[in-house]
Amino acid sequence: VQLQASGGGLLQAGGSSRLSCVVSGNIFSTDDMAWYRQAPGKQRELVATETSSGTTSYADSVKGRFTISRDNAKNTVDLQMNSLKPEDTAVYYCKAQIKLMRWSRVFSDYWGQGTHVTVSS
Repeated sequence: VQLQASGGGLLQAGGSSRLSCVVSGNIFSTDDMAWYRQAPGKQRELVATETSSGTTSYADSVKGRFTISRDNAKNTVDLQMNSLKPEDTAVYYCKAQIKLMRWSRVFSDYWGQGTHVTVSS
C-alpha cells in the first residue's frame, strides 16, 4: 500500500492551492482519510478529516479556508486550500485508515510521504 501526495510548493499569501493524495495497492476498504501538517519546530497537527460516510471536520485554524474531499471509487483525498497564510507553511501529510483484507478486524494507519507548502507574505 502506498499513499502518494502531490501539490503545494511556493505560494503567495491569499492564494490557493490543491493537494492530492492517491492510495494505491491492494486494499479492501478505507475508513477515515485525513490531512496533517508539520511546521518547522512544531508537532504534527491534524488539519482535516473526512470519514467514509462523508463527514468532515477541520482544525479551527483552517476552518472556512480549507476543504477536504475524497473520491472513494478512486481512493483519493484532496485538500483545497484557499486564503493561504504564512502560518500555513508546513509539510503536509495525507493519512488513510485502511483494511487490507475483508476479514481484517481493524483498520491500520498509512501515511503519505509529505509535500511541502511554503506561503510567503
